[in-house]
Amino acid sequence: MISKIIDERLIEQCSELIESAESFCIVTHIGPDGDAIGSSLAMMHFLRKIGKNPVRVIVPNAFPDFLRWMPGSEEILIYEEQPEVCNEYFRTSDVILCLDFNSLNRIGPAQDIVRSSEAKILLLDHHLYPESFADVTISYPLMCATCEIVFRVICRMGYASALDLNIAECIYTGLMTDTGNFSYNSNNAELYIIVSELMRLGIDKDSIHRNVFDNYSYQRMRLMGYCLYKKMQIFPQYGTALITLSDDELQQFFFKPGDAEGIVNLPMSINGIFFSCMLREDKEHDEIKVSMRSQGTFPANQVAKDLFNGGGHLNAAGGKSTESLEATIQKFIEHLPDYFEKQNN
Repeated sequence: MISKIIDERLIEQCSELIESAESFCIVTHIGPDGDAIGSSLAMMHFLRKIGKNPVRVIVPNAFPDFLRWMPGSEEILIYEEQPEVCNEYFRTSDVILCLDFNSLNRIGPAQDIVRSSEAKILLLDHHLYPESFADVTISYPLMCATCEIVFRVICRMGYASALDLNIAECIYTGLMTDTGNFSYNSNNAELYIIVSELMRLGIDKDSIHRNVFDNYSYQRMRLMGYCLYKKMQIFPQYGTALITLSDDELQQFFFKPGDAEGIVNLPMSINGIFFSCMLREDKEHDEIKVSMRSQGTFPANQVAKDLFNGGGHLNAAGGKSTESLEATIQKFIEHLPDYFEKQNN
């Protein structure tokens, strides 16, 4: 059995909001990953299944090619490419469903129109410290993925019978990717009850794994090799690895959105490494993207928050820097010993 973790009052508010509306816009964060796309498409299929129309999914910028196999992905609108069209949908929808982010600044250029829209806002998310911009907020940071919240909400509202293969594939993708293929933040036994339910709906988990993790372009594979051979620094005294990439280096490998996905995880396979950081220059947005992974009790989210205005989960976090790549690297290296002193104390 799956416990009723989500407060009943929130389920009632969510149900009332959904059942009283007809038109929906679903939006997720900049740099959408498997959980963002999975939860968005799962909700799109669910809302259409119960008769809601129109239902549209909007993402701030392009999403990775290895997620384009997902059912309904061809319908996703990219805000950067069609801002006027997207703005009109935000203005005219009854409900804006915000998925997998805790602050409106995480949707970039779409934040102003969402903030000013007269639509009701429903937030489903699993990140810490959600801002109070939504009419209904369902936020549970202990859940492994927003897709887990989506599954639980659908069932708790009494719509378990509406779950189908399309919804199940999208939810499983989010669960799989946001746990690093169930290698972190995945020790809750109820997660595997949910996975078994998705399998009963017909998902082929092996095929989904291949679609996501075994679907690299040769340029992405070369980039990964380059990172390990040329760009990885090891700090053995701190059990830490650091990978850095400039924009010029990325362009050598014809970088596309999603090509850096998972690279930060690679050093975690090295014996003695339990903290990994990747710093990637993003000239388009004039910033340095920061990704962090850790094992055990080492707080990747605290490092991201303190140094790079970020956050996330204990073992998976991120942030950004507006300094140069060189200055960002220096900042990370200078402050690294501080966290190990705290950890030892």
